[in-house]
Amino acid sequence: MRKALIVDDHPFIRASVRTLLAQELQYQVIESGNSTEAVRLYRDERPDLVILDLSMPGLDGFDVLRRMRESTSPGKIIVLTSMPPGYYSMRSMKAGATAFVSKSDALDQLRKAIAAVQSGYTYFPDCTDVSLGRADSDSAEAALISSLTDREILVLVNLAKGLCNQDIAHTMLLSHKTVSTYKMRMMRKLRLNSVMEMTDLARRHELI
Repeated sequence: MRKALIVDDHPFIRASVRTLLAQELQYQVIESGNSTEAVRLYRDERPDLVILDLSMPGLDGFDVLRRMRESTSPGKIIVLTSMPPGYYSMRSMKAGATAFVSKSDALDQLRKAIAAVQSGYTYFPDCTDVSLGRADSDSAEAALISSLTDREILVLVNLAKGLCNQDIAHTMLLSHKTVSTYKMRMMRKLRLNSVMEMTDLARRHELI
């Protein structure tokens, strides 16, 4: 029987995906709500399919993706996340994902993604340039956001959600000093002067 690993810290999401995989698609399902454990399970259990959320406590989703890809397991990885596809779909592809599905989409989109990767295809329907079709000012801001590293953009999202440096450090397994360094670096890259301005930017571009 084919084996699938669901990685998400929300029990309701895991239950919904488990129902689809186990009852409808006949997968043996393994679950994890912890990113570090998920990497170990991927290496030990060698699942055929992984459904991965990017936003979880511990290792960030892009680190999880890369660590899974560094192993010898051949499993296909579908990112299923609430993060906006305009900024995360392409990043997920570059980090090694086989497909990207937004949690705001109907469950049928996940079915389509699974069918695609089972047939040897990738599935990135929302993988477009975030600057296309935007006003000049929005396009310039989008380009600045795109210049951030994967880790920086996740720190930005957490700051915009109202988390303090200490909470971000705990959530992302970083030191307080490292978070402060990321924050100052992002301000320079984004040409902003405060966390409030970064929060406004994140909201305008639907990062939160």
